[in-house]
Amino acid sequence: MKHNFGAGPCILPKEVFEEAAKAVLDFNGTGLSILEVSHRSKEFEEVVVETERLVRELLNVPEDYSILFLQGGATQQFAMVPMNLLPENGKAAYLDTGVWASKAAKEAKKVGQVEIVASSSDQNYSYIPKDLQIPSDAAYFHYTSNNTIYGTEIFEKPATAVPTVVDMSSDILSRKIDVSEFDLIYAGAQKNMGPAGVTLVIIKNELFGKSGRTFPSIFEYESHAKAGSMYNTPPVFSIYVSMLNLRWLKAKGGVDVIEQENIIKARTLYEEIDRNPFFKGTAAVEDRSRMNITFVMDSPELEAEFLALAKERNLVGIKGHRSVGGFRASVYNALTISSINALVDTMREFEENHK
Repeated sequence: MKHNFGAGPCILPKEVFEEAAKAVLDFNGTGLSILEVSHRSKEFEEVVVETERLVRELLNVPEDYSILFLQGGATQQFAMVPMNLLPENGKAAYLDTGVWASKAAKEAKKVGQVEIVASSSDQNYSYIPKDLQIPSDAAYFHYTSNNTIYGTEIFEKPATAVPTVVDMSSDILSRKIDVSEFDLIYAGAQKNMGPAGVTLVIIKNELFGKSGRTFPSIFEYESHAKAGSMYNTPPVFSIYVSMLNLRWLKAKGGVDVIEQENIIKARTLYEEIDRNPFFKGTAAVEDRSRMNITFVMDSPELEAEFLALAKERNLVGIKGHRSVGGFRASVYNALTISSINALVDTMREFEENHK
């Protein structure tokens, strides 16, 4: 058995893979593959409707918000957000907590004025800046809730009265949130929602046309909302598998239940990192992510040796990003506690071998 700690595209439940595999051959008894079925067919329209309903139910999305299934990943949202929300004479406020937050701000600067309210780049993004001063005249405030590379996570929305936009690509559906606290949420699906290829956007309807800008309709949130995420051909297979995964999450008991599982998984691994003399965490303790757990060793030679042992024990995807080094265990919803225990056992085996 492989234990997949990859950062994304990531592990999904086995039963979701099995159901998706059936649909590749025959989608809902149509005699057609899900890969060839028309996105305008009644059968697929029902998939879109159910997927939206499940998102709304699992996250308790208010009725005055639209749920969109787009393409281009979070990277496209880096541009769509300012195009739709930033007036030509306005400014946007951004919090810089890592590579993706930095890239979001960089793209926004191509559209209009951006103010970086704080940055943790001075310590290689190992912490979350506190006591933010967010300008009250900003058109919106943007932050990234979970930083996959650096292993930090923001659990409480920073206090501000301006519209708030959050990139939740790597922790959406992993914990309870109050959607009404945010004006726009976006997330690439390939962590907790489904496979790569679809991007979830949850947007307050009053934001449509907020920037007053004129730009191609394909980049307008309102165009996609009016078309029911069918403005252009949607990522059919990715939406379908997302629906299956959301069904799985609902059957488990929803976000409340999965959050408790995620807390236990993260706590189990962090306790071993803190106990084991060969390993140490890289993120500030108070800002540690539940989704992406980053840790290192004192010696590069030992890191190579541990990676070799991990490979022998069928642990895959734990090599850290080059920006941090060491190791990164991505602990998304579908990863089981047995995989966490397998990693912990391997860490203890390594310790025992070097006594």
